[in-house]
Amino acid sequence: MNATTVSPRARRLRESGYKLTSARLAVLTALEASDGHLTSTELIERVLALDPAVGRASVFRALELFTRLSLVRPTYLSGSVTPAYVLLPGGHHHHFVCLRCGRVIEVEDCSLLDTTREMEQRLGVHVTGHLVEFFGLCANCAALPAEEDS
Repeated sequence: MNATTVSPRARRLRESGYKLTSARLAVLTALEASDGHLTSTELIERVLALDPAVGRASVFRALELFTRLSLVRPTYLSGSVTPAYVLLPGGHHHHFVCLRCGRVIEVEDCSLLDTTREMEQRLGVHVTGHLVEFFGLCANCAALPAEEDS
């Protein structure tokens, strides 16, 4: 497999010294083909559809590795106890979650670069990615009368 046939995330995996195994590539393909918000159960189903030889343990090992490399992050939207795994394009991902209807809105822009740099200097760390979730009322719910809030 050459560099032009793999995704940027797969190239990053290889450049970090990891092999592009069929299991890792199947997990990446499934994540990239989705909206990037998959539970482990949904991900396993999609991976098995791509490659029935990939086992559950391989999916979880790939998720663990991808999390360490800041390719994905687990998030617990809508109070779920089961995480959804989200891709971190450019090392970050942001959501706005409506507390009334549960709607999740992707926040595309990131203005946290200065905050990240300040934190790195203050704490002596190197930030490789971040996941930010904002909570409140979406425009539709904010326009509803307060008595309709249950």
